[in-house]
Amino acid sequence: MVIRPFRFGVQDRTASDGAAWGAAARRYEELGFAVLTLADHFDDQLAPIAAMTAAACATTTLRVGCLVFDNDYRHPLVFAKEMATLDVISGGRVEVGMGAGWMGSDYAEAGISYDPPAIRVSRFMEGVRVVKALLGDEPVHFTGEHYTIAGHQALPKPVQQPHPPIVIGGGGPRVLRFAASEADIINMNPRNLGNESWAVTNVNDATEEATDRKIGWVREAAGARLDDVELGVTVAFVIETDDRIALAESIAAGLPQVGGRPPDPRQVLASPHVLIGTIDEMATTLQDRRARWGFSYITFVTDAVDTVAPLVHRLAGT
Repeated sequence: MVIRPFRFGVQDRTASDGAAWGAAARRYEELGFAVLTLADHFDDQLAPIAAMTAAACATTTLRVGCLVFDNDYRHPLVFAKEMATLDVISGGRVEVGMGAGWMGSDYAEAGISYDPPAIRVSRFMEGVRVVKALLGDEPVHFTGEHYTIAGHQALPKPVQQPHPPIVIGGGGPRVLRFAASEADIINMNPRNLGNESWAVTNVNDATEEATDRKIGWVREAAGARLDDVELGVTVAFVIETDDRIALAESIAAGLPQVGGRPPDPRQVLASPHVLIGTIDEMATTLQDRRARWGFSYITFVTDAVDTVAPLVHRLAGT
Protein backbone atom coordinates (compact mmCIF):
# COMPACT_ATOMS: atom_id res chain seq x y z
CA MET A 1 0.00 0.00 0.00
CA VAL A 2 1.36 3.40 -1.01
CA ILE A 3 1.60 5.94 1.81
CA ARG A 4 0.19 9.14 0.35
CA PRO A 5 0.90 12.65 1.65
CA PHE A 6 -1.73 14.12 3.90
CA ARG A 7 -4.29 16.49 2.52
CA PHE A 8 -7.10 18.02 4.49
CA GLY A 9 -10.66 19.02 3.76
CA VAL A 10 -13.25 21.02 5.65
CA GLN A 11 -16.98 20.46 5.41
CA ASP A 12 -19.03 23.63 5.73
CA ARG A 13 -22.78 23.97 5.24
CA THR A 14 -23.97 27.51 5.88
CA ALA A 15 -23.22 31.19 5.35
CA SER A 16 -25.13 34.39 6.07
CA ASP A 17 -24.56 35.71 2.55
CA GLY A 18 -22.35 35.38 -0.50
CA ALA A 19 -19.59 37.59 0.88
CA ALA A 20 -19.33 35.49 4.03
CA TRP A 21 -19.21 32.26 2.02
CA GLY A 22 -16.45 33.59 -0.23
CA ALA A 23 -14.48 34.85 2.76
CA ALA A 24 -14.78 31.47 4.47
CA ALA A 25 -13.54 29.66 1.36
CA ARG A 26 -10.54 31.99 1.09
CA ARG A 27 -9.73 31.47 4.76
CA TYR A 28 -9.76 27.68 4.39
CA GLU A 29 -7.44 28.05 1.40
CA GLU A 30 -5.07 30.29 3.36
CA LEU A 31 -5.01 27.85 6.30
CA GLY A 32 -3.81 25.07 4.02
CA PHE A 33 -6.98 23.05 3.53
CA ALA A 34 -7.00 21.38 0.12
CA VAL A 35 -10.75 20.85 -0.29
CA LEU A 36 -14.01 22.51 0.74
CA THR A 37 -16.99 20.16 0.75
CA LEU A 38 -20.68 20.38 1.51
CA ALA A 39 -23.35 17.83 2.30
CA ASP A 40 -26.38 17.07 0.12
CA HIS A 41 -29.54 17.35 2.20
CA PHE A 42 -32.72 19.38 2.12
CA ASP A 43 -32.41 20.80 5.64
CA ASP A 44 -30.79 24.09 6.70
CA GLN A 45 -27.72 24.16 4.47
CA LEU A 46 -26.56 25.76 1.25
CA ALA A 47 -27.39 23.94 -1.97
CA PRO A 48 -24.12 22.22 -2.85
CA ILE A 49 -23.66 22.90 -6.57
CA ALA A 50 -24.27 26.64 -6.30
CA ALA A 51 -22.10 26.88 -3.18
CA MET A 52 -19.29 24.86 -4.77
CA THR A 53 -19.34 27.19 -7.77
CA ALA A 54 -19.20 30.30 -5.58
CA ALA A 55 -16.34 28.87 -3.50
CA ALA A 56 -14.37 27.94 -6.60
CA CYS A 57 -14.81 31.44 -8.04
CA ALA A 58 -13.66 33.01 -4.75
CA THR A 59 -10.40 31.01 -4.60
CA THR A 60 -7.52 29.94 -6.81
CA THR A 61 -6.27 26.57 -5.52
CA LEU A 62 -9.02 25.26 -3.24
CA ARG A 63 -10.75 22.17 -4.58
CA VAL A 64 -14.51 21.82 -4.16
CA GLY A 65 -16.77 18.85 -3.66
CA CYS A 66 -19.65 17.27 -1.81
CA LEU A 67 -19.56 14.38 0.68
CA VAL A 68 -21.59 13.15 -1.01
CA PHE A 69 -24.23 13.87 -3.64
CA ASP A 70 -27.24 11.60 -3.30
CA ASN A 71 -27.63 9.76 -6.58
CA ASP A 72 -31.42 9.75 -6.20
CA TYR A 73 -31.75 13.53 -6.19
CA ARG A 74 -30.41 14.13 -9.73
CA HIS A 75 -30.50 12.24 -12.98
CA PRO A 76 -26.90 11.22 -13.76
CA LEU A 77 -26.90 12.95 -17.16
CA VAL A 78 -27.92 16.26 -15.58
CA PHE A 79 -25.47 15.74 -12.72
CA ALA A 80 -22.56 14.92 -15.05
CA LYS A 81 -23.19 18.09 -17.05
CA GLU A 82 -23.21 20.19 -13.87
CA MET A 83 -19.94 18.65 -12.67
CA ALA A 84 -18.23 19.03 -16.05
CA THR A 85 -19.33 22.66 -16.25
CA LEU A 86 -18.04 23.38 -12.77
CA ASP A 87 -14.75 21.67 -13.59
CA VAL A 88 -14.38 24.03 -16.56
CA ILE A 89 -15.32 27.10 -14.54
CA SER A 90 -12.96 26.18 -11.68
CA GLY A 91 -10.03 25.29 -13.91
CA GLY A 92 -10.08 21.63 -12.90
CA ARG A 93 -10.75 21.76 -9.16
CA VAL A 94 -13.85 19.57 -8.79
CA GLU A 95 -14.14 16.28 -6.90
CA VAL A 96 -17.29 14.34 -7.82
CA GLY A 97 -18.70 12.73 -4.68
CA MET A 98 -21.52 10.21 -5.03
CA GLY A 99 -23.49 8.04 -2.64
CA ALA A 100 -26.64 5.92 -2.48
CA GLY A 101 -28.55 8.18 -0.07
CA TRP A 102 -29.65 7.48 3.48
CA MET A 103 -31.56 10.34 5.11
CA GLY A 104 -35.16 9.19 5.14
CA SER A 105 -36.56 12.60 6.09
CA ASP A 106 -35.19 14.11 2.86
CA TYR A 107 -37.01 11.51 0.80
CA ALA A 108 -40.24 11.85 2.77
CA GLU A 109 -40.36 15.65 2.58
CA ALA A 110 -39.54 15.66 -1.15
CA GLY A 111 -41.96 12.85 -2.00
CA ILE A 112 -39.12 10.72 -3.37
CA SER A 113 -39.56 6.99 -2.97
CA TYR A 114 -37.25 5.74 -0.19
CA ASP A 115 -36.54 2.36 -1.70
CA PRO A 116 -34.88 -0.47 0.23
CA PRO A 117 -31.07 -0.20 0.47
CA ALA A 118 -30.46 -2.89 -2.12
CA ILE A 119 -32.42 -0.95 -4.75
CA ARG A 120 -30.88 2.41 -3.88
CA VAL A 121 -27.40 0.92 -4.04
CA SER A 122 -28.07 -0.77 -7.40
CA ARG A 123 -29.38 2.51 -8.81
CA PHE A 124 -26.36 4.36 -7.39
CA MET A 125 -23.96 1.87 -9.00
CA GLU A 126 -25.57 2.45 -12.37
CA GLY A 127 -25.46 6.19 -11.74
CA VAL A 128 -21.71 6.14 -11.07
CA ARG A 129 -21.04 4.21 -14.27
CA VAL A 130 -23.21 6.61 -16.29
CA VAL A 131 -21.54 9.70 -14.82
CA LYS A 132 -18.04 8.35 -15.44
CA ALA A 133 -18.92 7.53 -19.03
CA LEU A 134 -20.48 10.95 -19.63
CA LEU A 135 -17.39 12.68 -18.26
CA GLY A 136 -15.30 10.81 -20.82
CA ASP A 137 -14.68 11.53 -24.50
CA GLU A 138 -17.07 9.23 -26.36
CA PRO A 139 -20.84 9.33 -26.91
CA VAL A 140 -22.56 7.22 -24.26
CA HIS A 141 -24.84 4.31 -24.98
CA PHE A 142 -26.12 2.77 -21.75
CA THR A 143 -29.07 0.55 -21.01
CA GLY A 144 -29.54 -0.55 -17.42
CA GLU A 145 -32.29 -1.40 -15.01
CA HIS A 146 -32.63 2.19 -13.83
CA TYR A 147 -31.10 4.45 -16.52
CA THR A 148 -30.94 4.59 -20.30
CA ILE A 149 -28.60 6.92 -22.20
CA ALA A 150 -29.17 6.93 -25.96
CA GLY A 151 -25.96 8.00 -27.66
CA HIS A 152 -25.50 11.26 -25.77
CA GLN A 153 -22.29 13.21 -26.35
CA ALA A 154 -21.86 15.12 -23.12
CA LEU A 155 -20.57 18.68 -23.37
CA PRO A 156 -18.66 20.55 -22.08
CA LYS A 157 -15.81 18.18 -21.39
CA PRO A 158 -14.14 18.55 -18.00
CA VAL A 159 -10.63 19.92 -17.61
CA GLN A 160 -9.42 16.98 -15.52
CA GLN A 161 -8.71 13.89 -17.57
CA PRO A 162 -9.79 11.17 -17.97
CA HIS A 163 -12.42 12.70 -15.64
CA PRO A 164 -12.56 14.59 -12.34
CA PRO A 165 -11.85 12.25 -9.42
CA ILE A 166 -14.84 10.17 -8.41
CA VAL A 167 -15.38 10.12 -4.64
CA ILE A 168 -17.60 7.39 -3.22
CA GLY A 169 -18.73 7.55 0.38
CA GLY A 170 -20.03 4.51 2.20
CA GLY A 171 -19.70 2.05 5.03
CA GLY A 172 -21.33 -1.19 3.92
CA PRO A 173 -19.60 -4.08 2.16
CA ARG A 174 -21.44 -3.76 -1.15
CA VAL A 175 -20.78 -0.04 -1.57
CA LEU A 176 -17.17 -0.26 -0.43
CA ARG A 177 -16.37 -3.18 -2.71
CA PHE A 178 -17.92 -1.28 -5.60
CA ALA A 179 -15.97 1.83 -4.63
CA ALA A 180 -12.76 -0.18 -4.64
CA SER A 181 -13.31 -1.03 -8.29
CA GLU A 182 -14.69 2.32 -9.51
CA ALA A 183 -13.67 5.24 -7.27
CA ASP A 184 -10.57 7.41 -7.27
CA ILE A 185 -11.22 8.41 -3.66
CA ILE A 186 -13.10 6.45 -0.99
CA ASN A 187 -14.49 8.31 2.01
CA MET A 188 -15.02 5.76 4.77
CA ASN A 189 -18.20 6.31 6.81
CA PRO A 190 -20.07 4.59 9.59
CA ARG A 191 -22.84 2.67 7.88
CA ASN A 192 -26.04 4.71 7.86
CA LEU A 193 -29.20 2.61 7.80
CA GLY A 194 -31.66 5.48 8.26
CA ASN A 195 -32.58 8.24 10.66
CA GLU A 196 -34.07 6.09 13.39
CA SER A 197 -30.98 3.91 13.84
CA TRP A 198 -28.42 6.66 13.17
CA ALA A 199 -26.90 6.97 16.65
CA VAL A 200 -26.64 3.27 17.46
CA THR A 201 -25.42 2.38 13.98
CA ASN A 202 -22.72 5.02 14.00
CA VAL A 203 -21.36 4.10 17.44
CA ASN A 204 -21.22 0.40 16.63
CA ASP A 205 -19.81 0.94 13.15
CA ALA A 206 -17.23 3.62 13.94
CA THR A 207 -14.85 1.42 15.91
CA GLU A 208 -11.36 0.33 14.95
CA GLU A 209 -12.63 -3.23 14.52
CA ALA A 210 -15.32 -2.08 12.09
CA THR A 211 -12.73 -0.03 10.22
CA ASP A 212 -10.42 -3.03 9.94
CA ARG A 213 -13.28 -4.96 8.29
CA LYS A 214 -14.03 -2.13 5.87
CA ILE A 215 -10.41 -1.71 4.85
CA GLY A 216 -10.27 -5.46 4.33
CA TRP A 217 -13.22 -5.31 1.93
CA VAL A 218 -11.59 -2.46 0.01
CA ARG A 219 -8.19 -4.12 -0.24
CA GLU A 220 -9.67 -7.41 -1.39
CA ALA A 221 -11.89 -5.81 -4.02
CA ALA A 222 -9.32 -3.27 -5.26
CA GLY A 223 -6.59 -5.80 -5.94
CA ALA A 224 -3.89 -4.30 -8.14
CA ARG A 225 -5.56 -0.88 -8.28
CA LEU A 226 -5.35 -0.32 -4.50
CA ASP A 227 -2.39 2.03 -4.88
CA ASP A 228 -4.46 4.18 -7.26
CA VAL A 229 -7.21 4.76 -4.68
CA GLU A 230 -6.97 7.56 -2.13
CA LEU A 231 -8.53 6.66 1.21
CA GLY A 232 -10.24 9.30 3.29
CA VAL A 233 -12.27 9.67 6.45
CA THR A 234 -14.36 12.41 8.02
CA VAL A 235 -13.31 13.15 11.59
CA ALA A 236 -16.54 14.47 13.06
CA PHE A 237 -15.38 14.91 16.66
CA VAL A 238 -12.21 16.85 17.48
CA ILE A 239 -11.33 17.98 21.01
CA GLU A 240 -8.00 19.44 22.11
CA THR A 241 -7.09 18.37 25.66
CA ASP A 242 -4.03 17.49 27.71
CA ASP A 243 -5.87 14.57 29.36
CA ARG A 244 -7.24 12.48 26.54
CA ILE A 245 -7.84 9.42 28.73
CA ALA A 246 -10.13 11.22 31.18
CA LEU A 247 -12.05 12.85 28.33
CA ALA A 248 -12.46 9.52 26.52
CA GLU A 249 -13.83 7.97 29.70
CA SER A 250 -16.38 10.78 30.01
CA ILE A 251 -17.44 10.43 26.36
CA ALA A 252 -17.73 6.65 26.58
CA ALA A 253 -19.98 6.89 29.63
CA GLY A 254 -22.50 8.93 27.64
CA LEU A 255 -22.63 6.72 24.54
CA PRO A 256 -25.28 4.06 23.81
CA GLN A 257 -24.44 0.78 25.50
CA VAL A 258 -23.19 -2.18 23.51
CA GLY A 259 -24.07 -5.58 24.97
CA GLY A 260 -25.33 -3.99 28.15
CA ARG A 261 -22.13 -2.03 28.79
CA PRO A 262 -20.87 1.41 27.73
CA PRO A 263 -18.12 1.42 25.10
CA ASP A 264 -14.56 1.05 26.29
CA PRO A 265 -12.81 4.47 26.41
CA ARG A 266 -10.04 2.95 24.32
CA GLN A 267 -12.59 2.43 21.54
CA VAL A 268 -13.38 6.14 21.62
CA LEU A 269 -9.71 7.07 21.18
CA ALA A 270 -9.18 4.43 18.48
CA SER A 271 -12.13 5.41 16.27
CA PRO A 272 -10.91 7.06 13.05
CA HIS A 273 -13.87 9.45 13.29
CA VAL A 274 -12.63 10.89 16.61
CA LEU A 275 -9.49 12.91 17.32
CA ILE A 276 -8.69 13.79 20.93
CA GLY A 277 -5.52 15.07 22.60
CA THR A 278 -2.85 17.69 22.27
CA ILE A 279 -1.80 18.81 18.80
CA ASP A 280 1.27 16.58 19.09
CA GLU A 281 -0.90 13.61 20.08
CA MET A 282 -3.34 14.33 17.26
CA ALA A 283 -0.50 14.44 14.72
CA THR A 284 0.86 11.12 15.93
CA THR A 285 -2.63 9.60 15.87
CA LEU A 286 -3.23 10.64 12.25
CA GLN A 287 0.16 9.27 11.22
CA ASP A 288 -0.57 5.97 12.97
CA ARG A 289 -3.97 5.71 11.28
CA ARG A 290 -2.44 6.38 7.89
CA ALA A 291 0.12 3.63 8.46
CA ARG A 292 -2.58 1.18 9.62
CA TRP A 293 -5.49 2.00 7.32
CA GLY A 294 -4.12 4.26 4.60
CA PHE A 295 -6.20 7.32 5.53
CA SER A 296 -4.40 10.31 4.04
CA TYR A 297 -7.35 12.53 3.08
CA ILE A 298 -8.81 13.83 6.33
CA THR A 299 -11.97 15.95 6.42
CA PHE A 300 -12.93 18.03 9.45
CA VAL A 301 -16.17 19.82 10.22
CA THR A 302 -16.14 23.59 10.32
CA ASP A 303 -16.40 23.80 14.14
CA ALA A 304 -12.97 22.15 14.38
CA VAL A 305 -11.14 24.46 11.96
CA ASP A 306 -9.49 26.71 14.55
CA THR A 307 -8.42 23.69 16.63
CA VAL A 308 -6.90 21.74 13.75
CA ALA A 309 -5.32 24.66 11.87
CA PRO A 310 -1.88 24.01 13.47
CA LEU A 311 -2.28 20.33 12.63
CA VAL A 312 -3.05 21.10 8.99
CA HIS A 313 -0.06 23.46 8.82
CA ARG A 314 2.21 20.74 10.24
CA LEU A 315 1.05 17.72 8.28
CA ALA A 316 -0.36 18.89 4.92
CA GLY A 317 1.76 17.50 2.10
CA THR A 318 3.91 15.31 4.36
